[in-house]
Amino acid sequence: MALLRIDHMAETVKVNLPLYIILPDPGKMGDVPVARRKVLYLLHGLSDDGSAWQRYTAIESMAALYGLVVIMPSAGRSFYTDQPNGQNYFTYLTDELPRYLKDVFGLSPHREDTLIAGNSMGGYGAFKAAFLHPELYSVAASFSGVLSLAFIKAFPDDPRRGEFEKLFGDLDRLVGSEHDPAVWLQRASTNPGALPRLFIACGRQEDLYPLNTYFYSSCQSLGIEVNYHEQDGYHDWFFWNVQIERFLAANLKPV
Repeated sequence: MALLRIDHMAETVKVNLPLYIILPDPGKMGDVPVARRKVLYLLHGLSDDGSAWQRYTAIESMAALYGLVVIMPSAGRSFYTDQPNGQNYFTYLTDELPRYLKDVFGLSPHREDTLIAGNSMGGYGAFKAAFLHPELYSVAASFSGVLSLAFIKAFPDDPRRGEFEKLFGDLDRLVGSEHDPAVWLQRASTNPGALPRLFIACGRQEDLYPLNTYFYSSCQSLGIEVNYHEQDGYHDWFFWNVQIERFLAANLKPV
């Protein structure tokens, strides 16, 4: 296995960003060229960076098992959004980064070869990408994701409001905007068959559990199919390591 770190200028974000890549050795893939390998975009949470999944889980061993290329971008505390200040992290994730990887490494940009997943803030980002650009991904997973933003408006004294205003703009307009998971669901309900296969996992003992159960219930009422898992667990890497393994086993075959 090769673990690469690339620091590259992201035009859509206007800064130099670190990008982590796990690349299986050619001999482990037989005759499968890099252009036909499955590619997993794996997104980090609010307090981490692109190195987190490789540092805290067994994702490198899983990539070897499935012959999988894993792309782990760094997005700071951006919630993977196109921000009012012009740093367009969502466009970077869904447009610039796939083109860059195709041009530099020859990685497949095709939907059938592309998966996306993330934890916490990364779960929000993965599902936002999957719901707003379903043509890009065959499978999407959210592990303990922030699958509702209604709490921002519900708690006007939340100390994070200033940070969220920098990310999303006017918070009075947040609910009902393209940033709102409830809006993604309503749009998707008109053609749920166009969505990628969806996977949700959340621990019962964590603060985001109600957001995840609400999102799942909304999917059920709207006819959106989801592979849903809940179990005892917390908002931590012990839980996410188990869930990434479960997600990959449900969607890929070992090489």
